Amino acid sequence: MKTSLDGLRDVKVYQNMDGYRFSVDALLLYSFVNMKYVKAIADLGAGSGIIGLLLAKKYPDATVLLAELQESLYRLVEKNIRINGLEERVSALLADINDIGSACPAASCDLVVSNPPFRKPLSGRLSLGQERAVARHELRLRLPALAKAASHLLRAKGRFCMIFHPERLVEVIDALREVKLEPKRIRFAHNDAGAVSKIVLVEAVKGARPGLKVEKPLILYGADGSYTDELRGMYGEG
Repeated sequence: MKTSLDGLRDVKVYQNMDGYRFSVDALLLYSFVNMKYVKAIADLGAGSGIIGLLLAKKYPDATVLLAELQESLYRLVEKNIRINGLEERVSALLADINDIGSACPAASCDLVVSNPPFRKPLSGRLSLGQERAVARHELRLRLPALAKAASHLLRAKGRFCMIFHPERLVEVIDALREVKLEPKRIRFAHNDAGAVSKIVLVEAVKGARPGLKVEKPLILYGADGSYTDELRGMYGEG
């Protein structure tokens, strides 16, 4: 597969031109993480590795594990770790997240992030190409399995941050609570001030008490179609 070299903030990644490619979702999830100190991070379903690599730059004392199921993407993750000079702190793992318990020790992370497939196999138009289809549709990973994997990796009071579709928010909350991950913070993203939300960011804490904070809406574009000041700030502009 042909690749392109693309950048986001201070990270560069190779991506397959005809395969799965990161979107603004990666930037939103990275920006949603607000922990002051992090020792160990895992990115489940890392794709090209963009989110985990951004977090490695954000938390320079943290180790980062980039777990990816698809070998084509895993090979890119290995390459992208090297080109960003992060071999000492960031590692790639070719693994099925459904079996993460056999590959990684329990309670080994204080932060887990994921931009998982959120379309059910029979809903929406199936993405062209196997790589994109697996990354965007629940063909190889279902929501309850993702929640279980995150809970396995997290220490007590560790945080799980994910991005998903608002239509399935109730499913997300149910799946997280089933494995003792308590939703504590959510934020809805909107293309503009008059649009319905098509993205929700969720943070859950392992073993926390109930109590949910709904943050102010995140508006991506202004009336003229340009980025809002907040989104420009996430890109590192202005």
